[in-house]
Amino acid sequence: MVNRYVDLVGEPRSIERDGCTLGYRIAGDGDTTLVLFSAWQIVHSGVWKGQVPYLSQFYRVISIDCRGNGLSDRPNETRAYHPFELVADAIAIMDAEGVDRAFVGGFSYGGHLAALLAAYHPDRTQGAMLLAPTAPFGPSFPQFHPDNIRAKREHYHGWEKYAFHYWQQDYTGFADFFVRQALSETFSEKQIEDAVDWAHETDPYTLTHTIAARAGSDGQREDAYERIQCPVLVVQGTDDRIVPHEKGELIARITGARFVSLPGSGHMPNARIPAKVNRLLRAFVDEVVGPRPDERPTAPAITRHGPGRKPKALYLSSPIGLGHVRRDQAIAEALRDRRPELEIDWLAQAPVTSYLAASGERVHPMSRKLLSESEHIESESGEHDLNAFQALRRMDAILVANFCLFQDVVENDDYDLVIADEAWDIDRFWHEHPELKRAKLAWMTDFVGVLPMTSATSTESRLARDWNAEMIDFIESRPDVRDAALFIGDREDVVDLPFGDGLPSIQDWTAQHHDFPGYINPVEALAPNDRDVVRRALGFRSGQIVCLVAVGGSGIGRVLIRQLLSIVPALRMRVPALVFDIVTGPRIDPAELPTVEGVTYRRFVPDFLNHVQACDLGIVQGGLSTTMELTCLGKPFIYVPLEHHFEQQIHVHHRLQRYGCGRRVPFAELRDADRLASHVEALLERHATANAAPPPDFGGAGRVADRLATLF
Repeated sequence: MVNRYVDLVGEPRSIERDGCTLGYRIAGDGDTTLVLFSAWQIVHSGVWKGQVPYLSQFYRVISIDCRGNGLSDRPNETRAYHPFELVADAIAIMDAEGVDRAFVGGFSYGGHLAALLAAYHPDRTQGAMLLAPTAPFGPSFPQFHPDNIRAKREHYHGWEKYAFHYWQQDYTGFADFFVRQALSETFSEKQIEDAVDWAHETDPYTLTHTIAARAGSDGQREDAYERIQCPVLVVQGTDDRIVPHEKGELIARITGARFVSLPGSGHMPNARIPAKVNRLLRAFVDEVVGPRPDERPTAPAITRHGPGRKPKALYLSSPIGLGHVRRDQAIAEALRDRRPELEIDWLAQAPVTSYLAASGERVHPMSRKLLSESEHIESESGEHDLNAFQALRRMDAILVANFCLFQDVVENDDYDLVIADEAWDIDRFWHEHPELKRAKLAWMTDFVGVLPMTSATSTESRLARDWNAEMIDFIESRPDVRDAALFIGDREDVVDLPFGDGLPSIQDWTAQHHDFPGYINPVEALAPNDRDVVRRALGFRSGQIVCLVAVGGSGIGRVLIRQLLSIVPALRMRVPALVFDIVTGPRIDPAELPTVEGVTYRRFVPDFLNHVQACDLGIVQGGLSTTMELTCLGKPFIYVPLEHHFEQQIHVHHRLQRYGCGRRVPFAELRDADRLASHVEALLERHATANAAPPPDFGGAGRVADRLATLF
């Protein structure tokens, strides 16, 4: 199974050397080049997916698929995999790309290859970055002795599986075992899943050749490492089950390297603690060549107190949809009322940046370097279908890169407070590396806990439990990372379900670790215009029944819009006064949609709340923000949650049921015009005759601002 997320590692290219195709990927265009070997051919350049998206913002990065996996050929002869052949492959790739000198790096066996390149090609090497290098000398674990590798047994247990015969007998079992030894840390399921996938892009016979090719170590021992003249960085985990920690220490002594020991880390720190590794690699490169002229130092001195200094906040608003930014701006305005001297910068992605710019907010220039979470979410979606949990898991490389850019920002600028509205990367990596925290953190969310959309015994249920357990462990073991934690809503808005087997209730745990300021109602910011005035300004006539259709800021709603358009004529025959105000959002071009009588398209509407005010009813996806805005204004609406989207199907649905608002309709019913028309008629009739109950207390913006103001 090919892991498609490896595309983040760069543009695929290849050359041919001695009849063998050599595949590699290239990203970035900096003056400094990094050449990264993969590792033992059980994996390929995907091992660098946590590094390349960030490092390529500053350097040119070439990540090599060593022959035997990935984009490279898999020769059926042992001599093709000799380490000096693999080094020669790298030199050929550098020549093809016009790279005279580069920083060479590698993980595991790739670290040994990088060391050999630095030793025997000093004129091509500016520095060497060796992560858990498997040099053929020094301390070693007994399972890698040739007698163990060549042994044939009736049964194989534990490290006995590291044997040629077992690989060919049960390669799937071996791959799973070996990867779990390399990723020995708790909560490593996603990294294990990736590496096992990559292992199935090669085969046991190829791996047998690669190990056999290492026999003999002429020119590869201590004397080779002593030849290295360039600066060297060695990184080694203390819980590495593949390469002893002592071997990393020995290599550092031989090469005069800077040695970084990672407490508790296993064999793959580049995968398991990628943010830490990214910072180490970038600091090493910049120490050798100096930062680029347009870059400030990565870690300046922080001077938080000074005469006349204004307080500063960095606001991060979730890019998944546009509802978050409307409530975030309401909070920002309330906070400015309480602290008029406060300066707020926004670190955000498109399409949020378009809304902020139109509102006159100050968008941090580093926002342009953030990788798009919206594009990733769209790539994960099907026909009105999105497994939101799996999409979050597979967004890992994007989150790492964006966190590292964020960390650069907070280290280069003097912020007192980071306000993170569902900025999952910030919350996760500051908990994982609390020493990186540079400002107070206010965390906000409107749901807690990922939930599986399949049976309780499924793999997804196990993975969701693991995800939740890691989050709980982070929060409970490091309670000082969050200076404020706010659930946007009330305690009763939290689902009363367990995080997973043996884990606590989501509602009870959230109450222990969050404050509840109530929901934030941006509708409060609406000018007190007469509704008829707003309708006329938007082009609607008296007597028309206006149906607002909104699908958020991503392109996922394209399917819903098209399906609805196909039955608009039939709907209007049943309800002749019905017209449609379709807000496509910034990522869906109305020009790609058909012209249909009674339908008006709008793409980007910074005054979206006016459209909510003007409508008679809504048909929307199941996102919380839009459904709650309709609820705040007392509008009847149909919501069509994305299939397999745990937040829309469970969390949002729970909250709307509590308020008695909206009517959930499965996507399949949009194919039946008569059925949908019956829903519309029933909603309009009920709305016209019912005595609307007073809305819940939605005045949370002021209460959030009150809490944030105490953090300065």
